[in-house]
Amino acid sequence: MSAQPQELIEVRPDESFDEARLAAYLREKLQGTGAPLDVLQFGGGHANLTYRLRFGEGPDFREYVLRRPPLGPVASSAHDMHREWRALSRLWRRFDKAPRAYLYCDDASIIGAEFLVMERRHGVVVRNVVPPEFGGGGDPVANRKLSEAVIDTLAEFHRVVPAEVDLQDLGKPEGFLERQVTGWARRYERAKTEEVSIAEEVIRWLEDARPVSPAPTLVHNDWKLDNMALAADDPGRCVAVYDWDMCSIGDPLCDLGTLLGLWSNPGEGLAGSNPMPTQSEGFMTREEATLRYTDRNAMDSDAIPYYVVFGTFKMGVVLQQIYLRYHRGQTRDSRFAQLGELAKGLYGLASARRP
Repeated sequence: MSAQPQELIEVRPDESFDEARLAAYLREKLQGTGAPLDVLQFGGGHANLTYRLRFGEGPDFREYVLRRPPLGPVASSAHDMHREWRALSRLWRRFDKAPRAYLYCDDASIIGAEFLVMERRHGVVVRNVVPPEFGGGGDPVANRKLSEAVIDTLAEFHRVVPAEVDLQDLGKPEGFLERQVTGWARRYERAKTEEVSIAEEVIRWLEDARPVSPAPTLVHNDWKLDNMALAADDPGRCVAVYDWDMCSIGDPLCDLGTLLGLWSNPGEGLAGSNPMPTQSEGFMTREEATLRYTDRNAMDSDAIPYYVVFGTFKMGVVLQQIYLRYHRGQTRDSRFAQLGELAKGLYGLASARRP
């Protein structure tokens, strides 16, 4: 596994924008934005582009986070900044792990795309390795806490009542799983750069074996460890959950399946481009994680293997969509060069995980 990426980097040249124009637009719209603006880019992540906005220096500086869609054409239902703004401008009232969004702008002339501005949360984002703050992977107790935090926070989020945060009409829960399977199959077709027979086989199985969904809840639609930040002094305490651009109301087991699709047990191959460090000693197994979630939200676990297959396939399509942008020359980020092969690996893993 590679080391953790640097949190903040200089803005990549092809992902830059007119900072003076942004500063002028934000002035007097948000507190503290009259001071000089300094912009850095968050180095992790493969999709939406995220920037730290810092206004001023010394004890009175103010920080915000700006989010915008990635470069090039994107799936119509993903990278939806207005949806993310709507979710994050309300969720904080009942789910304190959701950063509060303050502003949404659909005027592409400002930075070249729609964007939102939200509060900055400070914490440790765990990607493909456990960072030194949490023992570097060698502390079984810390590793156990990490695995519990990602499951427990998901279970807590699924208990939020949509009407209590004015999100009761955020999605259409009836037929949610069917639309998800159909939609991701179509995304695969649009994003593929070659024929992959095992992917076609998995799609047919997902269509034929679809179970009955449990009662609908709010769903995040991209729940994984590196979309969370943990308290620097406690790997078991989540301080923020990010990437809400696909938030909706639907089948909660789709969230669990997305998470468990990236959850490799000891001895298994690693899943994805930034595999979670789930093989670290003390980390719960995929089966233990399943039981912890179902115990907390009083759900049956019989259908969950289906959702694990779907989540594994879906993450393969996500990587393929990103690779397509690189393949077409719409982004020059060299991190994306191997994503096509990684996507094929996930399709094969999805097939192998079918019950």
